[in-house]
Order: sequence, then structure tokens, then C-alpha cells
Amino acid sequence: MSIRILGIDPGLRSTGFGVIDRDGSQLAYVASGCVRAEGTELPARLKIILEGLSEVIALHAPHQVAIEQVFVNVNPHSTLLLGQARGTAICAAVLGGLPIAEYTALQIKQAVVGRGHAEKGQVQEMVKRLLGLAAAPGSDAADALACAICHAHGGQGLGRFQTTGYRVRRGRLV
Repeated sequence: MSIRILGIDPGLRSTGFGVIDRDGSQLAYVASGCVRAEGTELPARLKIILEGLSEVIALHAPHQVAIEQVFVNVNPHSTLLLGQARGTAICAAVLGGLPIAEYTALQIKQAVVGRGHAEKGQVQEMVKRLLGLAAAPGSDAADALACAICHAHGGQGLGRFQTTGYRVRRGRLV
């Protein structure tokens, strides 16, 4: 049975998305890109993100959503703004009636590259190889596809366990 997964890499200016199909252990690329929110005011940017991701959900009809968790940055103001973009992305998935799984950047890189502290270029190259793409996708789209691949592989070494609706904390489903 094929499962369509939407991966989201939240960002205030550029929110990456990637859609893949998982059929057993096989992964197939469907689509990827970015929702560009270039408005000057925060509410306008959040509206663009919500509408853009809602359109992606309507167009590609994913079954599940995987989203990257926000890491605490040196600048708390930047972290707060990124959290608002992430919350907007989650709202788009919830409005679409989709289950959401969350992964840290470390988990995503570990699942895709095999190293939790991999460089962006390494993630792009592995996404290209794993999905059989002719060229590496852009940075934001590659991160979103990597998030979807992480979810398709069951997250951090979880194999075939159903992880939708659960969080992984210290290697355990909670």
C-alpha cells in the first residue's frame, strides 16, 4: 500500500516542502519546492505560508505530514519568529485533516545521511541519490524531502513501527 508523505521545512521567508510516495521500502519523488513569503509584515507572511501549504496539500493529497522541529537559536527573537512559521505550517496540515510527526534536524540528518551533524550539501546529495533525481534540489526543498524520507523510514531506527501521532523522545515513542 502506497503512502504519500509531505515533508515541511518551516521558514519565515522560505518554507520548503517535499512530497514523496512510500510503497513498502521503495521511495518515489512526487514534488518539491518552496513557499516564498516575502511580505514585509509578519501576518502577511504567515498568511502566504498557510495558503501556500494548503494549496500543496489540496494538489498532492498527502496521507501524512512530517515537519522539522524548531531548534533554539542564539537569538531568541529569531527562534520565536521561526516558531510562528512552524505553527502556521502545522495549522495548514491540521486544517487538511492530516496526522503530523515531528523530527529534529539531528534525527533527519541521521536518517538520511547517517550522520546527525551532516552539512547541507551532504543532505542535498543524499536526497538526490535516495530519490533518483537528476539534480540535487534546492536547500529548503531538500530539507523538506529529507524530513519526509526520515518519516518514511520510520524516524530514528524505528523500522516499520507506526509513529504518526507519537513523538520520539530519547529514542522512545511517547
